[in-house]
Amino acid sequence: MTVLTENDTKKLLAGYGIPVTKGSIAATADEALAIALNIGFPVAMKISSPDIPHKSDVGGVVLNVGKEDVRTKYNELVSRITKTVPQARIEGVLVQQMAQPGHEVIIGLKKDAQFGHALMFGLGGIFVEVYKDVSFRIAPIDRNEAVGMISEIKGYPILKGIRGKKAADINAIADVLVSVSEMAGKENIIELDINPLVAFENGVIAVDARAMVE
Repeated sequence: MTVLTENDTKKLLAGYGIPVTKGSIAATADEALAIALNIGFPVAMKISSPDIPHKSDVGGVVLNVGKEDVRTKYNELVSRITKTVPQARIEGVLVQQMAQPGHEVIIGLKKDAQFGHALMFGLGGIFVEVYKDVSFRIAPIDRNEAVGMISEIKGYPILKGIRGKKAADINAIADVLVSVSEMAGKENIIELDINPLVAFENGVIAVDARAMVE
């Protein structure tokens, strides 16, 4: 079993046409600044390690970093993780674009010994932990099944737009579900989480993702 870093997981997603945030791994503070200058400010900075699946839990994520702070934040991140998780292999720091606000959803994939790959969909971010409002299907699924997964969660009215908030692009979310379903049949995935996938009025983008493969 191999744990893919966020950067490697996003490369896998991009290969199936799933939009992902722009970003690259920096091995030095100077590299981090060069990447950030190419992306545009502000940027997000995340520790990149196959041994740290939940980066936020160990202080491995810094958001909204401006040009003058990139080098400092790089050094702080590496120093903090070296102290708090000394056994972790650190590849560097992932410097990536900050996504615009939108509807946060989660898409998951898990291989079950009996049923094969199970797909999960729900509201993302903190909502998935609090409400556990999710739907499931066994892969592969088609577009109609993907739309059904989205519409059957209790939070569906939120995605349709309530109290003046713009609706999420349901078709774009369904496209990602179908792509992940396709991926299940072609890649040796044990587990995959896209959380959050941010859905806008037009389009979506995967902001964070992790995977385990055989």
